[in-house]
Amino acid sequence: MKDHMQNEGDTEYFVLRNEEAGLDGVIALHSTALGPGAGGCRFWHYSSRNEMLVDAARLARGMTYKNALAELPLGGAKAVLRVPDEPFDRAQLFRAFGREVAKLRGRYFTAEDVGTCVADMESIALETVHVAGLPQVSGKPGGDPSPWTARGVLAAMDNLAREHLARPLSDCTVAIQGVGNVGGALAKLLHSRGAKLVLADTNSDRVAKLAAETGAVVADVNEICGVEADILAPCALGGVFDAITVAKVKAKVVCGAANNQLVTEKDGVRLAERGILYAPDCVVNAGGIINVAAEHLGWDNQEVVRRVDGTAERLARVLARAEQSGQAPNLAADSLARERVRLGGALVA
Repeated sequence: MKDHMQNEGDTEYFVLRNEEAGLDGVIALHSTALGPGAGGCRFWHYSSRNEMLVDAARLARGMTYKNALAELPLGGAKAVLRVPDEPFDRAQLFRAFGREVAKLRGRYFTAEDVGTCVADMESIALETVHVAGLPQVSGKPGGDPSPWTARGVLAAMDNLAREHLARPLSDCTVAIQGVGNVGGALAKLLHSRGAKLVLADTNSDRVAKLAAETGAVVADVNEICGVEADILAPCALGGVFDAITVAKVKAKVVCGAANNQLVTEKDGVRLAERGILYAPDCVVNAGGIINVAAEHLGWDNQEVVRRVDGTAERLARVLARAEQSGQAPNLAADSLARERVRLGGALVA
């Protein structure tokens, strides 16, 4: 492991390389002001080291803000690993990653993210204690955090439907972009609430199966942002909204689980200028990290439920700040997060 400082807000980058195990990646440690850097491990088909650095930096910064706004005693970090081009032993790769995490001696702890699963966390745990997302023990947090992320998004969405659309979710059409672990769980929760669904995913078999289960309409993955819907829920990868896609959105509310949905801060302003209410992803998708934090900090499931279901209240605080300050919601969320980090944990309304 090599570490060096960059100019991006003093983010530390730890470059990971183990050719024998097929390990090639980066850990970005953005902030430890509120506690150890916490963020998942993403396993993706990156084309270059620079692409990994850029993605890790954006994701780690987002984790700092997410953890701050969720009122967790955690800083922000992220690991990104490149899927090898050659055949590899998955367990050995993640054990090698675990050894690199161990070298940081608790400054960073990892968990699931895109491309990783509970079995990968078990491999990591053979080498370090600084990992969450392990198989759940009865009555205690653990396991796949995706259902908790979906539950938090649903809590926020339910409140937005009532407060901003003046109707229950059962009278709403929700378009979901990406129906993987989180998006799929969210679709099932919304179906149980009676919402009408429009689904899109790059995996045609997966989306067709879920549509059959929920009575949803399937849309083209390249057209989902512009379909007729009350709520648009991005639940795949980030970078959804730029000047072009913002102009296509027909939904009145955007509320989804994807990280870093805005390409730039200006895109949040563009949504607001079009009268579209954007629920900042760093607020509404914190259910998974709350479950991870509970596992790490020794909380019970009741505490997880209380904090995840509090997502709507935390979002209301951000939207109130946006209204009071005249800022777009994404800028208000960033401002609140920076205040909490600067003040060492006290969240200023």
